[in-house]
Amino acid sequence: MIKKKHGFTLIELMVTLVVATILTVIAVPSFNTLYAQIRSDSSIRKIQQSVQLARNHAIAYGLRVTVCPISEQGCSDDWHNNITVFTDSGTLNLIDGQDKIIYIIGPFNAKDFVSYNRTAIRFQAEGLASGTNGTLSYCPDTINNSYSRAIIVSQSGRVRFSKKKNIECD
Repeated sequence: MIKKKHGFTLIELMVTLVVATILTVIAVPSFNTLYAQIRSDSSIRKIQQSVQLARNHAIAYGLRVTVCPISEQGCSDDWHNNITVFTDSGTLNLIDGQDKIIYIIGPFNAKDFVSYNRTAIRFQAEGLASGTNGTLSYCPDTINNSYSRAIIVSQSGRVRFSKKKNIECD
């Protein structure tokens, strides 16, 4: 009696590997764009929640609260690196204990671009934002701007997502 052997032949295994390789090569660009879209959505949502946290903290504790990227000299305009939410006594001296860090975000993906048309977002004790309306944009590294997202901070302190499509990334 002849025993039948179970398993794959070398040719069957090679054909399977070739087909899997071709499907992977076709699918990888789609995954890159999907990753850029998900990264953009989650990052702008994280920024929006942090700005909303700053406003809520200002109202709840009756303090001025600032959101900005911090450098040695104070708030900088490099929004790509650590965005910090902190109580603001007006001196920006986190070492002396007057200002306290509430929350830190970042850094973001090295290829992405984050910009805001001001140096900081400041909320007064009543929840009002100082200055005029501002737009904070998050742009992933893709050439297609359709994955770019933005939040708008109004002077009244309201934080909302922008409905504008194809946000320009400078």
